[in-house]
Amino acid sequence: MDVQMWTYIIVGITFLIYIAIAVWAKAGSTKEFYVAGGGVPPVLNGMATAADWMSAASFISMAGLISFMGYDGSVYLMGWTGGYVLLALLLAPYLRKFGKFTVPDFVGDRYYSNAARTVAIISAIFVSFTYVAGQMRGVGVVFSRFLEVDINTGIFIGMAIVFFYAVLGGMKGITYTQVAQFCVLIFAYMVPAIFLSMMIAGTPIPQLGFGGAGADGVHLLDKLDGLHRELGFSAYTDGSKPMIDVFAITFALMVGTAGLPHVIVRFFTVPKVRDARISAGWALIFISLLYTTAPAIATFARINLIDTVSNTSYSKLAEDPKTQWFQKWEKTGLLAWMDKNNDGAIQYLGKNANGGDPFEGKPTFTGQTGQSGEMLLSNAPTDNQNELYIDRDIMVLANPEIGKLPNWVIALVAAGGLAAALSTAAGLLLVISTSVAHDLIKKQLNPNISEKSELLFARIAVAIAIVIAGYFGINPPGFVAQVVAFAFGLAAASFFPIIILGIFSKRMNKEGAIAGMLSGLIFTAAYIVYFKFMHPELNNPEHWLMGISPEGIGTIGLVVNLVVSMVVSRVTPEPPQEIQDLVDSLRYPKGAGEASSH
Repeated sequence: MDVQMWTYIIVGITFLIYIAIAVWAKAGSTKEFYVAGGGVPPVLNGMATAADWMSAASFISMAGLISFMGYDGSVYLMGWTGGYVLLALLLAPYLRKFGKFTVPDFVGDRYYSNAARTVAIISAIFVSFTYVAGQMRGVGVVFSRFLEVDINTGIFIGMAIVFFYAVLGGMKGITYTQVAQFCVLIFAYMVPAIFLSMMIAGTPIPQLGFGGAGADGVHLLDKLDGLHRELGFSAYTDGSKPMIDVFAITFALMVGTAGLPHVIVRFFTVPKVRDARISAGWALIFISLLYTTAPAIATFARINLIDTVSNTSYSKLAEDPKTQWFQKWEKTGLLAWMDKNNDGAIQYLGKNANGGDPFEGKPTFTGQTGQSGEMLLSNAPTDNQNELYIDRDIMVLANPEIGKLPNWVIALVAAGGLAAALSTAAGLLLVISTSVAHDLIKKQLNPNISEKSELLFARIAVAIAIVIAGYFGINPPGFVAQVVAFAFGLAAASFFPIIILGIFSKRMNKEGAIAGMLSGLIFTAAYIVYFKFMHPELNNPEHWLMGISPEGIGTIGLVVNLVVSMVVSRVTPEPPQEIQDLVDSLRYPKGAGEASSH
């Protein structure tokens, strides 16, 4: 069977499983809709948390970025893994004990202010929509290639699936669906990694193959460094980013992780505080399977790509059934080749000694073909000799095809990518839903609303959020991992300082929290918008504040938030005594406040 038929079968089976689970786990109360009834076993919650955490950015885009950026791409690896440890150890148990299952609920009650709650609602929705855009984009990328449909059509299909199990099951349906999605995505990630490690490094353990030698006795990273130098790229194991930017991005991703509302809420789906700690440990084990494999996947993909494509005849690629993946990815608009020297061969070259992406911007196809069979572009750069453009988001998905693995493995990766994107999208959409139905309507606009009406509003909010998320998926502001990095930066600048100070500082009051959240969020969002959308021509280290990129500016936003909130809290009245007593009680191990919707 061909790849498309295998994809229909494997993706179809996984989707049926997700839908069956959603029907079985239909939420009948707000507690089931928001926190799955609070009775999920720690091991299953660890799997669900891992699936919620390992998004399309982790599965599809992270290894792709590392594959192109080399050493510089390690910021994503370090930031996201370190961030989860920070969340599990520093925040989750305390928030679980506080007994509120949304971040705005924590902020509103801890800071005894509906104004603070409203700012937190706006921040949660803003962060979640930024993050979910990357997930919907990932869904579209997978469908566009493997079902051979338009990216937008793929996004519509993904919207329909998420709509079904998120609206019907709420957190209960999402939790048990995510358990299944974790099994699918980790199997889909590891199987091709093991295949490629055997082929390239002679070992079934990708983590060892990545640091070992190939069949020719040369260490893979040394070989890749040599290939990069020959083609004009910077060495794969050398970094070109300023060290301050490496630190800023890593730190923003770490603390952004700890402030992400869709991950925090997972710790309220277990019965006790102790179970929250145990499920965090399980989640870390499950997450490490993918994260320790990603650098190996990136290296295998880069070596295979260069060996297969560089200085290879385009017509030869088209004739060989094993290399026809090139033309199929071309049709998606995510890969392009322009024969600048009319020799019929693909020249993949770095544009300068500093390496980097040698093709600026996305390819725009004219609908015509050139004399060598390439799909002609209207925006091919003329100031360098590079002839190949590859969207970084396709590298993990195309990797099994480039490595000439069996068709069922290629289809399995497609199912894994969809599982990763849909699991996180569902968690984010639930955050948006609870922010509207619980934190805005129930807590502020209509406190006497019936549970049935609140549940209806929650489902309506999910439906509307899915439509908006689909729009952002169709019109994404960047690569999946970059979009997600912006979301983490916004979370770092808005939520993290307020949560930390809310747990560990009795003196922190509502005035400080509101001022801090607003200042951090506005500063970070303005910086990102200025360099990424208003003046992209200035988006380089020469113009950045202290050499820090938009992906890392959340670190400065966090500092702004901390300074503003602490200064304002010192010049305004202390919190009421009962709030100070509450903060004291949070740090004692006794007690396990149940997640409450009242």
